[in-house]
Amino acid sequence: MKFSPTLQSIGALQLLLAAVLLIPLSISLIYGENDTSAILAAIGIAVLIGGPLWWFNRQSRNLQFRDTVLIVTLGWFSICLVGCLPFVLHGSIPSLTDAFFEVMSGLTTSGSTILDDIEALPHGLLFWRSMTHFLGGMGMIGLYLLIFSYVGSGNLQMYRIESAPGQGGTGDKMLPNVRLTMKWLWGIYLLLNGVCAILLWFGGLSWFDALCHAFSAVATGGYSTLNASAGGFGNAYVEWILCLFMFLGGMNFVLHYQALKGNWQSLTNSTELKAYLMICFILGVGVSGLLWLNGTNANLLDALRYGFFQVLSLLTTTGYSTTDYELWPQAAQMLLFFCLFIGACSGSTTSGIRIVHIVLLIRFLERLLHRMARPHSVQSILIDGKPVEMSVVNGVLGFIVLQMHAVVIGGVFLSILSPEMDWWSGLNMMMASLWNIGPAFGAVGPTENYAHVSDAGTWFLSLMMLAGRLDIITVLILFSPAFWKSHH
Repeated sequence: MKFSPTLQSIGALQLLLAAVLLIPLSISLIYGENDTSAILAAIGIAVLIGGPLWWFNRQSRNLQFRDTVLIVTLGWFSICLVGCLPFVLHGSIPSLTDAFFEVMSGLTTSGSTILDDIEALPHGLLFWRSMTHFLGGMGMIGLYLLIFSYVGSGNLQMYRIESAPGQGGTGDKMLPNVRLTMKWLWGIYLLLNGVCAILLWFGGLSWFDALCHAFSAVATGGYSTLNASAGGFGNAYVEWILCLFMFLGGMNFVLHYQALKGNWQSLTNSTELKAYLMICFILGVGVSGLLWLNGTNANLLDALRYGFFQVLSLLTTTGYSTTDYELWPQAAQMLLFFCLFIGACSGSTTSGIRIVHIVLLIRFLERLLHRMARPHSVQSILIDGKPVEMSVVNGVLGFIVLQMHAVVIGGVFLSILSPEMDWWSGLNMMMASLWNIGPAFGAVGPTENYAHVSDAGTWFLSLMMLAGRLDIITVLILFSPAFWKSHH
């Protein structure tokens, strides 16, 4: 097989990385701190790697399916490897293992961290850390497709492989032209980030904190500039604004597009959006009610504030925290734990199992029970008022089963790599990594981090975050002999 197309694209991605690193470099120069040389060195390394790879393979434009899979997986890996160098070279995260984990967590919008003192980072690195959410929310491959339009026939495959926003869970897509789709998606994404940052700035945040938290809220990532996460501001207005934009980030971006085009009927017809609203409301009211009734928050408004914030944070796989929810009543914790198994909408910046898949599972079970009661009846499974093919339903059922088994098997493997870890924490780490959530329960609760995980376990969790972001099938296919023998 020829690796030239893959090498050319990886080179282009490195050049793109060098370009985006100019932004945290400028932040570093503005604040005049000691991270300037580290960021500058990383830019130089990205150019030295990317320049030759792109230049000497620039005529290779004929992409096969195998090439697109390799470009997406190796592209993400190489971006994380070079993107973590500013932290290593500066010395704020001296371990390559930990720095790679931190950047992988940022780009996959997981929000897991190994840092004990986030506020000790200089502003340039702190901005780069939050900016990884901004880039990862829409996907680096998506930005690549927007800028480098010459990739031709492979662009649709790369867009699908990256599981970028704007794709439905039942196979629908936003626009027939991928580059036009990326223009709309990035336009909507920038608009949401801009409005969120302005509203946070109105709430009393500095422009720096407002931008960093807008990046993590819209991308549903969860990185904060404070050690105490978003709760460190102690500002109810800021928390409700973050709630709103976590919710919007968890919506299918096709619906944002349709709303901007004035097609409100697509929103009212959306089965997934209705389910999303209902789940947010029921779980939010449920957790808030338990906090109020148990006296955790005597003030009903405070109970609603903390309850809805934490439900939306975990449901959208953002991972912010405003308080230690592991001290909450057990029933409230169970509802939060349930959030981990749902996720938000397909075609959003979130990861996880996703609501449309849960809806399809429920409707499949309803159909099964209906056919048991009335064997000769014919009943279709409907999404948005349209019948869904059984091949799609079967694919979704397989996806859910695979996710559940991957969590358990990965938890066992993690326990072997980190024998000092208890099984409950290992299972939560797997869910938090594979579903790109960040914090969960046990040793990775809202007040803990991942610094205590062994090096082998940290590399494994980094791989799981990548598998969750790209869709686990994309990573598994690399281990299939048929994939490497394929000529189509």
